[in-house]
Amino acid sequence: MRPLAESDRLDVFAAVVLGARTPSAVEAATGIPARLVEPAIRRLQQGGLLVVEDGQLAAARDAFKDAVRASVVQSAPQPRLDPDRQRDLVLRTFIADGRLTQIPAVHGKRMVVLEHIASSFEPGIRYPEREVDAILRAWHDDHAALRRYLVDAGLLSRDSNVYWRSGGPVVV
Repeated sequence: MRPLAESDRLDVFAAVVLGARTPSAVEAATGIPARLVEPAIRRLQQGGLLVVEDGQLAAARDAFKDAVRASVVQSAPQPRLDPDRQRDLVLRTFIADGRLTQIPAVHGKRMVVLEHIASSFEPGIRYPEREVDAILRAWHDDHAALRRYLVDAGLLSRDSNVYWRSGGPVVV
């Protein structure tokens, strides 16, 4: 729909939809000078909104259907990462395709993300450092920073390179 963003192109498109089949008919219907009609037609053709059929301009009938279908696919609802709406919004901001895109700088947002990541660890299970790193590497390349943040936040505890979950919400 980007080709319709300028008023001249929108007017040219509307004129074709309403029956103007040649550039001169578009010019007469819109009052737009020929020097602006031709580039507008070219841009609308490049954008897939206008076609030439039997030497006459016509609106591409499927362009809008295709755009709607594409937007429905793109805007398909994603599963919630957290039942709380605000926490879900924070998680969606920093997690894409199951990976942490960046570690939040703001403490409150970082805590929301860290609590979510801490749920990757089962309460009551002790994990060697190598296993903790493997789990955190699946979340983010800087697994060591994540491990430090989790320990500093009290979500993981550590003793002699063995870690266990010591905080955060637990789903029962």
